[in-house]
Amino acid sequence: MSGSENVTLKLNKSRTFLIGFAFFGILLLWQVYDSWCPTFLTDIFARRMYDLSSAQLKAGDPDKILNVQWIVGIIMACDNLAALILLPIFGNLSDRTKTPIGKRMPYILTGTFVSAIAFPFIPVFFHYNNVAGMVIIMCIVLIFMMMYRNPAVALMPDITPKPLRAKANGIINIMGYLGGAFATVLGIFLKLSDYINVEDSARKLWIIEIPFIIASVLMVISAMVLFATIKENKLAEELKEEMELGEQMAAIETPVDDDAPMSKANRNMLMAILGAEFLWFMADNAIGTYIGNYVIYYLNSVSSATMLLTIIGGAASVIGFATAGNIADRIGRKWTISTGLCITVLSMIVMCFVAPTGNVTGVNGEYAFPSLLFTVWAIKGFGMALVHNCSFPMVVELCSSKKIGRFTGFYYAASMSAQTITPVLLGLVFKATLMWRALPVYSTILFLLSLVVFTILVKNIKARKVENAHGLEALDND
Repeated sequence: MSGSENVTLKLNKSRTFLIGFAFFGILLLWQVYDSWCPTFLTDIFARRMYDLSSAQLKAGDPDKILNVQWIVGIIMACDNLAALILLPIFGNLSDRTKTPIGKRMPYILTGTFVSAIAFPFIPVFFHYNNVAGMVIIMCIVLIFMMMYRNPAVALMPDITPKPLRAKANGIINIMGYLGGAFATVLGIFLKLSDYINVEDSARKLWIIEIPFIIASVLMVISAMVLFATIKENKLAEELKEEMELGEQMAAIETPVDDDAPMSKANRNMLMAILGAEFLWFMADNAIGTYIGNYVIYYLNSVSSATMLLTIIGGAASVIGFATAGNIADRIGRKWTISTGLCITVLSMIVMCFVAPTGNVTGVNGEYAFPSLLFTVWAIKGFGMALVHNCSFPMVVELCSSKKIGRFTGFYYAASMSAQTITPVLLGLVFKATLMWRALPVYSTILFLLSLVVFTILVKNIKARKVENAHGLEALDND
């Protein structure tokens, strides 16, 4: 394998699937975190500010709920600010780490076990109305998940040649969405609204505790499967020639050279990708952070509807991840991402016109859930799957295997800085407008800006295509 571009590379499906257990644990925890914690914070701050029970608060002036969203945004943003600092640090550290179990695995195992132990204490402190304790535990979980996240994500490009990373990333993301599905199904049966909508004295801790415990247990199991099956040092040696061939088949015009400064063309391309990524994460995280409150307090619907949205969006995302690699083979990663952003913008425009149904179901005075939102979520899920599937491989295309952790840190620095800013910014928009409809409008504008930035500014991509294995051949299990 000495550099001929006529040689085909084959994706090892089973190994990629096993690497996916790392992402399984990541999305499992974040699905529970993002679905429950913003509502925890909304409830506890609003009750303290207005000296009302949760049931009285929900039945009263809805402006009270909107008035505390900026506080919720600050708390969520502080967590992400820590991540913005820590992700590049752990990426650089893992690049330089050498141990008998590999350079990524020590961080993955430590981050997993500490996060898993701390995570179930978040609902305990909330239940006992301890704001400080809840926020401290949220910070601990996030810090150690950042120790886990960067090395876990860097593991795939460590042992996957560059031309195969889009397809591999599809498998990795499907595994992640399966992890999120476990948390989502729990949310359907253990409804957060059943906890929030009752008087404080009638609340049952187990309703909100079980999802956190199960998430912790499954995260530990996924890390142990990863540790037992993926031997980093052995694989790095076995795949050395394939990785070298992958460098020669990279889809960028200017070659990567670790011994020289990054070329101007590659640097401009990296900045354009990260800038567009920042904008689409600003938009997407706004939806993810506030959709639970949007459903409960604006649509006045049952919280399990949020979980159904997640399932539908997740199913559409799985379809997107399964097909994105083949789409990228035909039209390139850049145009696959641009197509995904176009699809997402259209879905957000439709969401701008969704309103409460006004048809009371008779259960806690809740309204019927607007079915149009299910369609919106399916379209958005498919579109963003195309975006996420190809964006990370495009970033690590711009470095060699020696700097994957660092460039993974760049990727997550852009996403986490967006997630630091957007909850606070949108919370202030809510406070100024007192309108929940600001949520889809805000996201539509940012998605549209990301589309413009990405499509116009991302250049330096080879016009010709590289030859990869296709179909079942590309999923060889050897």
